[in-house]
This record gives sequence, C-alpha cells and structure tokens, in this order.
Amino acid sequence: MNVKNLRILLLCAIVLQGCGGGSDTTETPVVVAPPVTPPVDNAPIDDQLRALIAANGLSGDPSTGRNLPQISDPLAQLGKKLFFTKALGGEMDSACVSCHHPVLGGGDGLSLPFGVGAIAPDLLGPGRGDVTGLPNVPRNAPTTFNTALWDSALFMDARVESLGKEVGENGAASGISTPDSGINVIDGTAGANLVAAQARFPVTSVEEMRGLLEAGESNEALRSHLAARLGDYGNGQDELLNARWLAEFQTAFASSAPAESLVSFDNIMIAISAYERSQIFVANPWRDYVQGDNDAISNDAKQGAILFYTDANQQGGGCVQCHSGDLFTDEESHTVGAPQFGLGKGNPNNHDFGRENISGDASERFRLRTPSLLNIELTGPYMHTGAYETLQQVVNHYNNPNATVDDFFDDGGWCDLRQFENVENCTTLYPNARQNSNAVLAKVTMERNQNDPAALQNVNLNNGERNDIIAFLQTLTDPCVEDRSCLSAWIPTSGEAADELQLNAVDINGDLL
Repeated sequence: MNVKNLRILLLCAIVLQGCGGGSDTTETPVVVAPPVTPPVDNAPIDDQLRALIAANGLSGDPSTGRNLPQISDPLAQLGKKLFFTKALGGEMDSACVSCHHPVLGGGDGLSLPFGVGAIAPDLLGPGRGDVTGLPNVPRNAPTTFNTALWDSALFMDARVESLGKEVGENGAASGISTPDSGINVIDGTAGANLVAAQARFPVTSVEEMRGLLEAGESNEALRSHLAARLGDYGNGQDELLNARWLAEFQTAFASSAPAESLVSFDNIMIAISAYERSQIFVANPWRDYVQGDNDAISNDAKQGAILFYTDANQQGGGCVQCHSGDLFTDEESHTVGAPQFGLGKGNPNNHDFGRENISGDASERFRLRTPSLLNIELTGPYMHTGAYETLQQVVNHYNNPNATVDDFFDDGGWCDLRQFENVENCTTLYPNARQNSNAVLAKVTMERNQNDPAALQNVNLNNGERNDIIAFLQTLTDPCVEDRSCLSAWIPTSGEAADELQLNAVDINGDLL
C-alpha cells in the first residue's frame, strides 16, 4: 500500500470515530501515520558546484605529485628539535616556535608577535609579552603549515622569491632571491627550496630572534656564531651546557664528521626546512567533496563555495580572483585595505608599504602576498596586522573595506583586540594608524577605478551569503590541526631535548600546548 492510500484510510477512520460511527462505546486508539518528508534533492547544487570545480581545474589536494619529507624522517626529526630550541635565539630567549607553534595553527595566536625579550619565554599565545606590553614585530605571524606547497615566494612581502616560479617545485628548479642578494638576484646560499631560504632569516631579525648577538655584524657572521654555539666550537664554544647537538647531526646526516663541518648553518637550515616541509595538512572535508563525496560538506558550505567561485560581477563573492587553485592562493600580491597599525616596516609614521619596500615599484605600494586559506579557521587573528579576530570580520571587510575599517577604529581599534586589553595608554600608541589605513583604502579605490587586474573586486553580499562563505571556509580545516594528539608528532617531548633550552610551550594558564 502506498503512502497516499494509507493516509486516506486513516482519515476515514478518524472521521468515523469523531461522528460516533457504530454502537460500540469503547474508544479505539487511532494510530496517526508520521508525516512523510520527501528526500532532499541536492543534485542541482552539486551539479552547479562540480561544474565550477571542473572549470577551476581543482583536484582537492595541492600536495599531489610533490616530493615531500615525512615528520618521521631523520632530518625532519632534527629540524623539530632545532625549531624548538632557544639556542638559536641570540639572547637564548626565543625560538622559531615562539611565533609558529603547531597547536596555534602554525602561528602564535596573537595579532602582532613578541619575539625577543618576553617576560615568560615559554608562554605562547595570549598573555605573552615583554615589560612594555607592546609587540616588537611589525607583522602578524603567518602559519608554517603547508609552506612546502608554495612555488612563488614566502614572507608577506614575497622577499624570498623563486625566479622561475615553476609549478610544483617549491622554488627548487631555479634560483631564489633573498634579502641578502636583493630582488631578482640569485642568492647562492639560499638553499634547495623556498622553505630552506626562508629559514635563514628569522634568526637575523633583531626583534624576532637575534637580539644583540653580533650587533652591527653581517647576517653571515650571526649565522656562523649560532652554528658554532650548537657545535661547541669557535666563538660559540662553551655557550651551551650539556648540549648533544653533534650526536644529533651525526644521526640525521648519517655522518661521523666533526662539529666544525657538520654543525653548520647550512645544515641547520636543511633540517629546519625538512621539519617545516613535513607540515602538510590538506586532508579536509573540501578535499573529500572535490574527490567525489557529495555528503562531505553541508548545503550551506556548498552555497558558500558557489559564491566563492562566482565572479562579483555575477552576484558572487569573487574570492577565487585571488584565492585560486587547490592551495587557495594565486601567490601574487594585492592591496586589500586592512587596518594598518603597529610599528610598521620602516616607512614614515609607522607605515607599511608592503611589496614596494622590496621591489621599489610605487605601483606595488601596500600590496602583500595572498595567503592560503587552508586551515584558515585556526590561523587567526587575520590580515597583516592581525586586526580581525574572526572570519566574520574578514568576510565583512572584503564586502565593504571602508565600512569595516571605520568600524575597527570606531570600536577602539587595536585597543579592542585581546592582545592590547591591558596595555596602559593604549589609544595613544599609534597616532597615525587611521590616517595610514585611509591611505591604503584610497589605493584600493584607485586600483578599482583604473581597472587594475590586481584590484580588489567590488563585492555586495548579504549576511546570509557571507555566512555561507564562512561555512565553506570551515571545510578547509584538516581535522589533524584541531587534535593535539595528532599534532604531537611535530612537538618534541621534554625527553627529546638536545640541550637545556628546549621551549616547552605553555598557555596563559600554564597548561602545556
């Protein structure tokens, strides 16, 4: 019997019961059939989204076809220990992990970082600070996750750059320029790939890791000193107590060479880059959907994906204009108009001219590299100054940059951020911040008016559509980066330490990260 006939019979039974049909006074319970909900047909939305996936040439997995190290590899294991030791900090109070902890999304959970001089060097994330309470690093710490998947450049201003930008090579197929060589000039000491080249520079930054070590001397002098410190030779001899780095290097490099040749900065860089390049976290629900599982993401996320991949001129979000491909970045630089505050990058009035500082090209003023959106849900605060603490604020910004920046300053600016909530005289810190931010917004408008191909698209989405895009962005999270036990492979235990300076990170409550 079909559902329609069953409903008719039940209706008749109810009518007869209500009219006193028959002489039997005993009431017979009536069983009412539950409402039948027709199955939801998702075929149209899936068809539409799969057409967009095909048009954008997506596979769901940007790591496919790449030669990547595993965290279990000996070099990556050595790199893990190096990444977590404060012995690579000039003042021995900061480490690579100070700004890039796996549990904090490969960043530091702050709007702007604290490098050297922290009161509690092992405290990471909210609560970290120095005696001033003011961050001493001018830009938000980017995630180290998936850095092996970049082919063009690293750092926000792309100052470590592949000259050939060959797809799938992470800079390994041609020369790499760095701040040591200058733009478009091959740095012969850059290393084998972009990650190795990038690993050479945090230790040279006075604010991030260097402090006063080898003050006034070259970057190479500083790097050589750090290597000698770990190897216990030359001008670094006796700087560490009970260090076991030589044995660690001999194991990782399968060599019996002495410290003077084996514990070199080049080998330090090779090991750290192997560790960072092993941090591949791309096994997310979106990948599952792209690869055929229609139930991997919600309908809201599917609607958000359609908006993401639809041009703004066609009532979409136009996000794919910059966040393209399986890595969700075009690896280019753009002006997006985010609030500018903090120390700036050496430009007048604490300004940050972005890519122009590297290229010298005034047309690139305020442009910064497009970040990947993989695991974006866990890598906030967002934008180059960490001005936005939620994805909602970020999506609102792209919908209406001028209004969102105005709201940022009208609501207290940086003083409304968690990091600055206890800073005295907070409102007086960066007097040119609003003026600087308006200058960046003016550049956005100018690029739009000039129809610059790199210009930020003019988007007009309602609240529901913006929420759908956020639902889509949340499907880009690899479950491993939310799971401390899964991440434990990238975090050394206290028993793995090769010296007495391993940074065993804790949060503001003293709990181990």
